[in-house]
Amino acid sequence: MVQGQTPVEANDGLTTRQRRNRPLVIVHSGAGKGKSTAAFGLALRGWNQGWSIGVFQFVKSAKWRIGEQAALEALDRVHRETGEGGPIEWHKMGSGWSWSRKAGSEDDHAAAAREGWAEIKRRLQQQTHGLYVLDEFTYVLKWGWVDVDDVVRTLNERNGFQHVVITGRDPHPKLLEIADLATEMTKIAHPFDQGQKGQKGIEW
Repeated sequence: MVQGQTPVEANDGLTTRQRRNRPLVIVHSGAGKGKSTAAFGLALRGWNQGWSIGVFQFVKSAKWRIGEQAALEALDRVHRETGEGGPIEWHKMGSGWSWSRKAGSEDDHAAAAREGWAEIKRRLQQQTHGLYVLDEFTYVLKWGWVDVDDVVRTLNERNGFQHVVITGRDPHPKLLEIADLATEMTKIAHPFDQGQKGQKGIEW
């Protein structure tokens, strides 16, 4: 493909400018490593554009602080102190969503996931962020904790300039149907297959 040229001619009635400003639903899936890493890379690009970024982690423990969280929170401080970039919020599930601080257990996760999705719906309606990272959100759909039809309807009906990137294995077919950009990470090799555990700077 020639750089800057699309393989097909668009027939949607939009101008090039309108098309370049169309918000996307992005899905990073597959058994390979890099789904969340790629999503956080998009968050870096969005911060550089001055977008408001909202990160919502749905499965990882609230006690686990990954490197991207520290880096993005540092960029949020840069924004608040200098005005450079955009604001960044980071919320994660485990012992409860950060705005509720409720104690959580394994039995509470489904309710916490629904609470988190309800908060995201409110923010989409209010057009709070330019980019939403819903990390490991495919699992809560797969497990039935959040209704996929509600998610699809909400994403299709969202207004304004709001990109949404969703990560995780086994995305629901209905989610893939509405994705503007879907990438599957395929594992070719992984240190885990050699009995090597995670490394600093690679896994966290």
